[in-house]
Amino acid sequence: MSLSKGYSMSFKNLGLSDELLNTIQKEGYSEATPVQERAIPLINKGMDILAGAQTGTGKTAAFALPILNRLQKSNSKKRKVRALILTPTRELAAQVNNSFRTYGIALPFKTIEIFGGVSMRPQKSKLKKGVDIVVATPGRLLDHLSQNTIDLSGVEVFVLDEADRMLDMGFKRDIEKVIKQLPERRQNLLFSATFPKEIQKLASRLLNSPKKIQVASENSTAEKVKQTVYPVDQSRKRELLIHSIKENNWFQVLVFIKTKRAADKLTRQLNKKGILSDTIHGNKTQAARSKALEGFKKGKVQVLVATDVAARGIDIDLLPVVINFNLPMVAEDYIHRIGRTARAGKEGEAISLVCAEEFNLLSDIERLLKFRIPREDIEGFETTQHLNTTNLKPKNNQHKKSNYQGFKKRKRSDNKKPHWHKKRKSSKKKENSKDRNKKNGPAKSKRSFNKNKFKKK
Repeated sequence: MSLSKGYSMSFKNLGLSDELLNTIQKEGYSEATPVQERAIPLINKGMDILAGAQTGTGKTAAFALPILNRLQKSNSKKRKVRALILTPTRELAAQVNNSFRTYGIALPFKTIEIFGGVSMRPQKSKLKKGVDIVVATPGRLLDHLSQNTIDLSGVEVFVLDEADRMLDMGFKRDIEKVIKQLPERRQNLLFSATFPKEIQKLASRLLNSPKKIQVASENSTAEKVKQTVYPVDQSRKRELLIHSIKENNWFQVLVFIKTKRAADKLTRQLNKKGILSDTIHGNKTQAARSKALEGFKKGKVQVLVATDVAARGIDIDLLPVVINFNLPMVAEDYIHRIGRTARAGKEGEAISLVCAEEFNLLSDIERLLKFRIPREDIEGFETTQHLNTTNLKPKNNQHKKSNYQGFKKRKRSDNKKPHWHKKRKSSKKKENSKDRNKKNGPAKSKRSFNKNKFKKK
């Protein structure tokens, strides 16, 4: 679920219908998260939104609830696509569609998720019968458009979810093509964890006098994540992982690893040691990925080993531990990873198994975060090569001139040096760490949007 407990504003004060309020209450929620509190009233008024919100902040409910509210108020007997949500991955599309179904269970609207890796025939059949809300990945949506199996001329609300990731994954041209099929008059909602230049360009062309919402920096889910580095030799990472899982009796552990082949190998090794594990990556079929994720969510699988792209969109309410078996090549992806835990106001733990060869990657992450992640030596796994101390000053203006900034610039000084190598036996004592929330990114496209291709409402 994307809703959260423990915030000050009640959903009753956000202008939602009685049916939606009853559903929210049945799900056990009464108070909105900051992004929900700020976005829902604006969306209810029909305004365009540019929202900076990370995974786990409740952003899905922030647009799903007011969209359902809008459709309910102007319900049409003729069933047509009235809301379109674009997402970067299959997993996220399924998650968002499930949220619409959950929140709209008392309402008469039909929803559908459209993504590749599965047959188009069932999708065509549902579309032919008529749907109100479509949640889609760009590629498969374009397939349907090319075959005239979907009509977007009646879309009232258009949502770009995780827009920064979509551009990173090369969907710029696809987004252009989709937008050309939308009616001129519509409401546009853009949600992004970060605001690189390409996102700013997109927003200026797509949105009409948008209201800006920025909650990522001030309300980071990663603020409740306990981040720790376990220095370890590369050859002993697997052994340390198994030891840590068994020693701490961890269950529902998400492990990030560099490659698809390495993910499969590690999963086999964990299963041999009696740790029930599965993997999720790009070479898996959609059915296999869905099965692995469902087993993990239901507790049938103890450890889920994933690559970065495949894990995007994984939404698990009570995920206690994220482990970086390998550090990401791009520092901003570290923040995406640890954002899998500490959701909905809960605490979580992020542990990185770091060898000496990864010190440069660790340094990049710490420069981005602007603080040093505490190191802890695990007894019996001491390294032959200790990790050096990171110089937190950006090198070659690497992050000084970063495009990964929100609307507000924040300063932080951290001159205190934690204990880098504290001997640790069975008991766990770790230091809390705080995320500065400058995130995202692999490669960025160099092409610019054609202003004429974007229609405003």
